[in-house]
Amino acid sequence: MERWTDPVERHDPAGVLDRLDGRPVHEIADALARMEPVDAGWVFRLLGKDRALDVFEELDPVDQQELLAGLRDDAVTALVEDMDPDDRARMLGEAPAKVANRVLAGLSAGERSMTAALLGYPDGSVGRVMTPETVAVPLHSSVTEALAVVRRKGAQAETVYTLPVTDAGRRVTGTVSLRDLVLARPDVVVADLVDDGAPRVRATDAAEDAARLMGEANLLDLLVVDSEDRLLGLLTIDDAVEILERADTEDAARQSGAAPWSGHYMYVRVTKLARTRAVWLAVLLLAAVLTVNVLQIFEDSLEQVTALALFIPLLVGTGGNAGAQSASAAVRAIAVGEVRLADLPAVVWRELRVGLLLGTLLGALGLLVAALLVGVQVAVVVAVTLVAICGWAATVGATMPLLARRVGIDPAVVSAPLVTTLVDATGLLIYFSVARLVLGI
Repeated sequence: MERWTDPVERHDPAGVLDRLDGRPVHEIADALARMEPVDAGWVFRLLGKDRALDVFEELDPVDQQELLAGLRDDAVTALVEDMDPDDRARMLGEAPAKVANRVLAGLSAGERSMTAALLGYPDGSVGRVMTPETVAVPLHSSVTEALAVVRRKGAQAETVYTLPVTDAGRRVTGTVSLRDLVLARPDVVVADLVDDGAPRVRATDAAEDAARLMGEANLLDLLVVDSEDRLLGLLTIDDAVEILERADTEDAARQSGAAPWSGHYMYVRVTKLARTRAVWLAVLLLAAVLTVNVLQIFEDSLEQVTALALFIPLLVGTGGNAGAQSASAAVRAIAVGEVRLADLPAVVWRELRVGLLLGTLLGALGLLVAALLVGVQVAVVVAVTLVAICGWAATVGATMPLLARRVGIDPAVVSAPLVTTLVDATGLLIYFSVARLVLGI
């Protein structure tokens, strides 16, 4: 059966158009991201204007820049001009300064002004990703007047489902949904329909926090205001989903001991992937030297009771796994706002008990297995060590992400790999200390 990309390889325009017909926008965007830049540009130019814009906005900024590099200046200007300001700002915010300035210079005055305003907010702030194209309705207008405003301005807005309600000074008093306006009597005043408790954020607030707030409050759109509560724009649900996806992708990379990267995995250069992982692997390798040092310190103990060496992989592996589980749970709780630095004592107490409970269960199992293999005395050492290591690992795993947040480091950076390496070394200290107490060596 012929693949849908085969006409691309044959440079068959009719075949490509036939395959593109009816295909969802996100599938076309994914296919373009998988192609070589030359092929992607050729296929993209076959799309109609409106569909090309939808596909382009679906691409990641890195893929957008590669595609733009293969288009003529006039095609680039027309495409970027028609983009939503927030999507345009996202792309230009990640583009080289020379490229961004060239694209901005080709925009109309109005679009350039909106984009420049968004780019003026700090990177990572909600101001960078909000849409300034909104329809605000006056607080004291009637439903009939408010709907007239929506009809007059709605075509230029990115969304009209959530309508900010403002007073005479453009200060936000709340929101009203288009549904409520449509279903209300024409003579009802907007002030009687407004949700004055609608959540809002400052434009300088973190975009990830704003996106998570939308999830907690079940919002389609979130108000973005300045320090005086004047309307600046809305964070829409599609942008919130992208923000959370990117944040989760970055956390996943850091939790695995790698630097975040962008672009389609299947077509990112091997050297780039290696570069994102090399630094952290080197750091973890140096940290693992601690384990070697501990083994050197207790070399005499190993010579006296060689059976102790049999259980080193089991103990450090179990401790590392327990710490990684605890760290992952803590990073997730921090990310969704369930845990704050003030909760540190409660988190330590909670994870210590969890770790000791797990250690007791594993220690009982370890006691049975080790007794059958090497005798009761060493088995007791293994069992007691499992209890202590699990309690210690769970506590360290939950504590380090919180302390990292306190000093301004992304909690995901100090999660699983770093916690595992630390617990490996300290776990051996616990193991040989218990062995000396129990065995008298």
